[in-house]
Amino acid sequence: MRHRISFRKLNRTSSHRKSLFSNLSNSLLEHEEIRTTLAKAKSLRPIVEKLVTLGKQKSLHSRRKAFAFLRNNTIVNKLLYDLSPRYKQRHGGYLRIIKVGNRYGDMAPMAVIQFVGDDNKKSLSATSNQSDK
Repeated sequence: MRHRISFRKLNRTSSHRKSLFSNLSNSLLEHEEIRTTLAKAKSLRPIVEKLVTLGKQKSLHSRRKAFAFLRNNTIVNKLLYDLSPRYKQRHGGYLRIIKVGNRYGDMAPMAVIQFVGDDNKKSLSATSNQSDK
């Protein structure tokens, strides 16, 4: 039973897990959509949603907290000036996770994690579903 266990360890040490989520967050904020395993996508969602909520404040403190996690000024600027104003009227739920089947090599369940509201853009999930047919 998993009572009161708050996160997935993903079979990694804490420092490896921290750098993994930092790198995945950078990629997601840069491309606004990435394809990864379902477990990583589910673990990544609360981290990025907290960053977007933090970016809504646009204070020096929020900039420094975002930079402490992301370590990339261009991504922090995109978070503060492009992504956070887009969701100014929204109170959470900035990301969606779409299951896209299993990975060929090890049958790991794969998912596309993307920001909500990018329906006009051609998504990875649409391209992967077309290539499977």
